[in-house]
Amino acid sequence: MSVIEAINVSPAHGQPQAPVNAAQLTSAAGLVGDRHSNRRAVVSLIAAEEVEAFNEATGLDIAPAETGRNIVTRGVDLNALVTKRFRLAGVELEGFELCEPCATLGGLLATEEVSAAEVVRRFTHRAGLRATVRADGWIRVGDAVEV
Repeated sequence: MSVIEAINVSPAHGQPQAPVNAAQLTSAAGLVGDRHSNRRAVVSLIAAEEVEAFNEATGLDIAPAETGRNIVTRGVDLNALVTKRFRLAGVELEGFELCEPCATLGGLLATEEVSAAEVVRRFTHRAGLRATVRADGWIRVGDAVEV
């Protein structure tokens, strides 16, 4: 079963993301209360399995929230949702591009053992999905992801 495993919100630039049990998504602003909430109504998702694979390959122990993505899923191939409509609970979204890792993410997650370039390389094509919110509603941890 494909589910929402976590929802992360950062209220202001420079503040770490904090987990919430429920969040409102709107086609006017995206994830309400997040610093990226705006007129484009874009949210970011990452698969928990990809973070686990990254940790296994690098020996690091990063949490999905450290990737900066808003919604953590389990049991769904997010890459397959580019240009597709899907639902989180009853809220319709449309995937429009992969969230490719950037140098900033590489720098944030790098350690003495794992370089920023290695972080970016390991997360390339695995760092999640950007999606536009097409209908308003609430999502909760444990809700189904319907493809």
